[in-house]
Amino acid sequence: MKNTTFSRRRFASGVALAVGGLGLAAGRELLAQAANPSTMSPGARMSPEQYDAVVKLCFNENPYGPSAAVLQAMNGAFKYSNRYGYPDGGLIRAIAEHHGVKPENVLLGAGSTEVLCIAGDTFLAEGRKVIGAEPTFDGVYQHATGLKADAIRVPLRADFQQDIPSMIQAAKDHAREIGLIYLCNPNNPTGAIVTKDEIKQLLDGVPENIPVLIDEAYHHFVENPNYGTSTHYVLEGRPVLVTRTFSKIAALAGMRLGYGLAPAKLIEQMRPYSDSMCVNALAKYAGDTSLKDTAGQEKVRSEIIGTRRKTTAELESIGYKVIPSEANFFMVDIRRNVQPVIEAFREQGILVGRPFPPMVQHLRVSVGTPGEMDRFMGAFKSIFATG
Repeated sequence: MKNTTFSRRRFASGVALAVGGLGLAAGRELLAQAANPSTMSPGARMSPEQYDAVVKLCFNENPYGPSAAVLQAMNGAFKYSNRYGYPDGGLIRAIAEHHGVKPENVLLGAGSTEVLCIAGDTFLAEGRKVIGAEPTFDGVYQHATGLKADAIRVPLRADFQQDIPSMIQAAKDHAREIGLIYLCNPNNPTGAIVTKDEIKQLLDGVPENIPVLIDEAYHHFVENPNYGTSTHYVLEGRPVLVTRTFSKIAALAGMRLGYGLAPAKLIEQMRPYSDSMCVNALAKYAGDTSLKDTAGQEKVRSEIIGTRRKTTAELESIGYKVIPSEANFFMVDIRRNVQPVIEAFREQGILVGRPFPPMVQHLRVSVGTPGEMDRFMGAFKSIFATG
């Protein structure tokens, strides 16, 4: 898993090698710190006042915060702060009902990244490999390094889509070595989708004993009718793990809450590697309420999609190509190395995304509020006017 530039991935890989001899829990905790935005971001070196003042367009967060109903649910759960065996609000049951599955098909995690790590612990033991795109969200790749496993990274196509036929071929060519296939849909950092027909092509084409993890963190922002959630494959009993997060549409990134859906057999394989106490009381009550807050989520979705369209259209109008996105972020081709540009934005009080090799001339930008995106566009024009 070679890297040619310093990045969060390289840092995490070094940490992973250092913790290779530790127990799974200790190793996962240190890896999480290495990949955690709070420990790697400029915000970690700012005072609360400084952090609040900057525009944060770097981690694909929800800029609007939790809804009033979710905040009320969290406030009500504070009374359980001193208890272990508190009533948990029935979150697992609520998730199961939301998706039409059974509670035994649900695995909670402190963010969906933890579920990805649990999948790595389960399916990448003894050096088994993971197949995925390059670039994509690299939490699974980082964790594989910590397990002394490796990754087969399949480059994106020329149109920045994930190359499903090449993934299928890689799975067939290395069938005995593969423990897991990872697919982020929509993909982070491009925002491009894998269509529902391509998902079926993948599942039908790879050896049936290989689990496929489909990360749907940005599912709620998709408009393309050719996209479809993969949760129905869980009901069919296919070896599929679908992960979701409350960090994006529900604005609970700081609360750390996510989950995985899979056939009961896969969940039972994963459960020994999970920690039943990793999700706190406030997060559980917030998650249960957010599932019911469809009006609030639709309002956020509409705001973010509208702001994304406006901003990307403005970038295109001044000559900068944007990869069509179906997420709460987008990538713009700035035709130069992104690192100095990231620093230039920081000097203007705006935090934007990190480099994503090999796409080192594409800048990932999270969608903020309309006012924040106006600041972004003003800074963009200023930075690029000066060359």
